[in-house]
Amino acid sequence: SIPISACSLNTGTRLCLNPQNNYVVGVGSGSTIVYAVDRLAERVQQENLKIVCVPTSFQARQLILKHGLPLSDLDRHPELDVAIDGADEVDSSLTLIKGGGGCLTQEKIVADCARHFIVIADYRKDSKCLGQQWKKGIPVEVIPMAYVPIGRDITRRFGGEVVLRMGVSKAGPVVTDNSNFILDWKFEKVHNWKEVNMAIKMIPGVVETGLFIDMAERVYFGMQDGTVRIRDPPIH
Repeated sequence: SIPISACSLNTGTRLCLNPQNNYVVGVGSGSTIVYAVDRLAERVQQENLKIVCVPTSFQARQLILKHGLPLSDLDRHPELDVAIDGADEVDSSLTLIKGGGGCLTQEKIVADCARHFIVIADYRKDSKCLGQQWKKGIPVEVIPMAYVPIGRDITRRFGGEVVLRMGVSKAGPVVTDNSNFILDWKFEKVHNWKEVNMAIKMIPGVVETGLFIDMAERVYFGMQDGTVRIRDPPIH
């Protein structure tokens, strides 16, 4: 089914997706990225652009291949011109929760390698504070043997509840593209996310968190009425 804001998501993609010739483009994961890759393929064909795409997940890789776009990786292209991705939630400071699809680690690596990191999101992902819209918690990718002590440590220090993400139509937990588990931390209050992110990442066995802090350069929200709302980081 086509989301209510498919038109505006596509418009937002057109606004932000302006790769130049010989650009290296990071391609994110999730439902909104389908529009970005569609538009990218359009421009490559119409303008005979030469670009290279670096995926953040198996899904992104399949999208790139489906559209016949040149596929690469960080071994060959460790520096990207732009990375485009979605988000599960965006707060007023452009702090993101990502990882609802389980690709947070590779998404963060690709975003960090890019000179510009742009987010395209449905209007339902827009929040003043994290947790307002996204109720499934902050994903934390962990080494499988450590998921129990990590979960206990997070709840002891920060409260809330930590749940091991289980597979759908699969017996057992979700396994990431990196062969790890995902914990979803359902927090109870707004925290200093920079401090919390650093503290969780220091726990032995934690691979990465779904908190993306001071990374997004701009977010395009596709609105219900077909318009696009643009948000830049606050000026400090």
